[in-house]
Amino acid sequence: MQENLTIEEIDEVVAAIRSRVEIAPRVGLILGSGLSHFAESVENAASIPFSDLPHWPVSTVKGHSGRLVLGQLEGQDVFVMQGRIHFYEGYTMQQVTLPVRVMQRMGVEILVVTNAAGGIADAHQPGDVMLITDHINFPGLIGKSPMHGPNLDEFGPRFPDMTQAYDPELLDLARKIANENNVPFHEGVYVGLSGPSFETPAELRFLKMIGGDSVGMSTVTEVSVARHGGMRVLGLSGISNKAHTDLSFVATHEDVLEAGKQIVPKMETIIRGVLRTI
Repeated sequence: MQENLTIEEIDEVVAAIRSRVEIAPRVGLILGSGLSHFAESVENAASIPFSDLPHWPVSTVKGHSGRLVLGQLEGQDVFVMQGRIHFYEGYTMQQVTLPVRVMQRMGVEILVVTNAAGGIADAHQPGDVMLITDHINFPGLIGKSPMHGPNLDEFGPRFPDMTQAYDPELLDLARKIANENNVPFHEGVYVGLSGPSFETPAELRFLKMIGGDSVGMSTVTEVSVARHGGMRVLGLSGISNKAHTDLSFVATHEDVLEAGKQIVPKMETIIRGVLRTI
């Protein structure tokens, strides 16, 4: 597959989905590591394995089921990615963000993006939830952007604004829902890296120094493409491990998945509340 996706390729995926599902989703959800079980609660669900769709990359990571689930949640028509694709799996940035382009062509207005992240801020502990207020897109800063190449004018401008990458009204609503349901939460800046290695202590000290509160291997490219296409975004990090800056702790993917069991009920409460209200 070439580096630059075309509108025709994106629309082939849309046509394949619409041939199997009659739904006009308003909200898209991307579920991160350990969070895939949330998709099981979608009502009137139609599931499509990633491998059944043309041009669609297949997730290779444990904890990412690798299928689309379309149906209803809290009265909203939703397009749920049960698992996501990562740059470190060997795909191009445009392949990684193809799902967001497909959502846009299907009329999705709001993207809820979740991830498992390491907690950089001192207060963050495994099992916590952080509302993402901003991000640092390291892949984009070093030249790995899904918007490199010809601009797709059908979606948005050549130079998209990222001043409010995470929608202020959706953030206010998420805060309100969390407080009403006694769900503790943090707020902060998510740092997106390429992975797949976890960070060294020196890297974590650097990320903390420049303002990072959580760190992971996804999300920032998806959000950049979402904003390019005019979607409103709500982002949530599930703190799956403490990002230690000394040599006393070894991070593992199994820890990430285990922490997800504590995180899912909290995220589900917030997301369901937001869906009921928007």
